[in-house]
Amino acid sequence: MTGLHERHLAVSPEWLALYYRHPLELTHGEGRHVWDADGTRYLDFFGGILTTMTAHGLPEVTKAVSEQAGRLIHSSTLYLNRPMVELAERVAALSGIPDARVFFTTSGTEANDTALLLATAHRGSNQILAMRNSYHGRSFSAVSVTGNRSWSTTSLSPLQTLYVHGGVRTRGPYAELSDERFVKACVADLEDLLGHTRGVAALIAEPVQGVGGFTAPPDGLYAAFREVLDRHGILWISDEVQTGWGRTGDHFWGWQAHASSGPPDILTFAKGIGNGMSIGGVVARAEVMNCLDASSISTFGGSPVTMAAGLANLSYLLEHDLQGNARRVGGLLIERLRALGAGLPAVREVRGRGLMIGIELVKPGSDDADPDAAAAVLEAAREGGLLIGKGGGHNTSVLRIAPPLSLTVAEAEEGAEILGEALRAAS
Repeated sequence: MTGLHERHLAVSPEWLALYYRHPLELTHGEGRHVWDADGTRYLDFFGGILTTMTAHGLPEVTKAVSEQAGRLIHSSTLYLNRPMVELAERVAALSGIPDARVFFTTSGTEANDTALLLATAHRGSNQILAMRNSYHGRSFSAVSVTGNRSWSTTSLSPLQTLYVHGGVRTRGPYAELSDERFVKACVADLEDLLGHTRGVAALIAEPVQGVGGFTAPPDGLYAAFREVLDRHGILWISDEVQTGWGRTGDHFWGWQAHASSGPPDILTFAKGIGNGMSIGGVVARAEVMNCLDASSISTFGGSPVTMAAGLANLSYLLEHDLQGNARRVGGLLIERLRALGAGLPAVREVRGRGLMIGIELVKPGSDDADPDAAAAVLEAAREGGLLIGKGGGHNTSVLRIAPPLSLTVAEAEEGAEILGEALRAAS
C-alpha cells in the first residue's frame, strides 16, 4: 500500500470507492493517454467517467481556462456573466427545446436534482417515474429515483418513485420479445402503472443507461412513452449527463433516437461539456423553468472559468466533428470487440453506440453475472496499459468503454488488442 493510499484511507469515507487492488495516482495526461506517479503511460478508455470528452490537455481548453482565470475566477450568478450567457445561448440552440432556458450547476447530480425540483413544482406533485436499473446521481433526491440497487444508498426518499420497465433490452420479462413487441409490452406496463396512481410529475430516463452498464431500449421507446405521458400531462426529463454532446455517434443527444415525439420537456447535462471542469446544467422550456415562485441563485454554477472551458470545448467538438468521429471509430471498435468476444463464453453481450460500449460478463454456461471476472479484466487491462470502467445492474459485471471522442483508429485497434488479451487472461 502506497503512502498516498494510506493517507487517503485515513481521511476518506469507507464507501468512497477506488479502482484496482493497488490504486492509481494519475499525474498528467495528453490526448487519449494519461500517466501515473511512476511514469507508466496508459491508453484512457474511460475519460474520468466519460468526462474528458475531447482529449486530455486540450490546448484550446487549457488556454481558455488560463486566460479567464487571469481576468476573473469567480463572481456568482448575482452579476452578469458574459461566458455564461454565451454558453447558455449555444446550449439552448443545440438542445432542440423551443423557447429554452438554461440553468448551470456544478455536476450532473445537481442538474438532475434541479430538474426534479422544477418538475415537481410545475406539476404540484412529488411522484416520479424512473427506469429500472437507472442512475441519476448521489444527492438525496437523485438517489431516490435511482433504480440500480448498487447505487441506491438509502431507502428513505423525499419523492414517491415508481419504476418502469424498458431500460434494459436483453434481461427481464420482455427480453425474448421482438423490438416491436418489447416496446408495446413496456408501454402496456406504463399504462398499467399509471392506472394505479394519479398526478405523476415526470418520467426521468437516461436514453442509454450509463452506470447501469450502457444498456438501452429499442429506438422509439421513449417516443411511445411520450404519447402516454402527454395524455396524462406528465413531463419527460431526459438525463443526458452521459449521452450528450455526440458520444453515441448517431445523435448529438440521446433523446434524438426517440425523436418522433420531439424534444423532452427538460434536459439535463454535465460531464463532457467541461472536459474535466465542473459543469452541469438544465435546459427546459420557459414555462417549466420559470415555474418556481421564490428566488434562487448559484454560487458556483456558471463560473466564468468553467464557462470559458465549456465554450472552448464545445467549439472544438463541433469544429472537428467529434460526433462523426465517435460514429466512425466507435463503429469499428464495437465490431472489433464483438469479434473478440464471440469466442469467449464469459462474454454475454457486447453492446453500445458510438464511443459508449459495454461488455457484459457472465459465468460461462449460464446467464449469471460475474463481477469477479469484470474485476479481473479491469486489473489485466491496466497491466496491459489500458484504463476502462465497470458498472451494470447485475453486480457490476459490465466493462464500460468510453474513450475521449477524438480517439483515432490506431488507438481503437490498440485498445481492442489489449482488452482482448485481458479478456482471454481472465477467462
